[in-house]
Amino acid sequence: MAETINSLADLKGATAGVQPEAPKHVQKLDKFGRAYATGKRKNAVARVWIKPGTGKITVNGRTQEVYFARPVLRMMLQQPLGVAKRVDQYDITITCAGGGLSGQAGAARHGISKALTYFEPELRSALKKEGFLTRDSRVVERKKYGKRKARRSFQFSKR
Repeated sequence: MAETINSLADLKGATAGVQPEAPKHVQKLDKFGRAYATGKRKNAVARVWIKPGTGKITVNGRTQEVYFARPVLRMMLQQPLGVAKRVDQYDITITCAGGGLSGQAGAARHGISKALTYFEPELRSALKKEGFLTRDSRVVERKKYGKRKARRSFQFSKR
């Protein structure tokens, strides 16, 4: 049976040799050898599949150049791959729904980052340090009754 601890000195002696273990992250792949993750931003949700390939990115059945016409949005998709130094090593398939293009690009970036960590768990620290694994929880504030918008009041007139 375990020893009874009666004082703080006994507690310190009991836990002196025990080191807390860091959580072990393991590779998570489906039966096709792909890593899957879901990314979210504002009202957009992106489902992302990553598999080894030539660097082709497909969004909702179209190439990224066609779907995300603005270069800034395409740059957002490349950020996690650039940090991980895996730019042309994976084929990425993304399905986006909800929100606008900016929210969908942010959701896709979040999903790509999570899927990369599922495919290669050792990349987790680099992506986490850049903030790509954190879901950006900012959403549009709801409209309140008696207001014109979320915070904007109606124009006051004395007469």
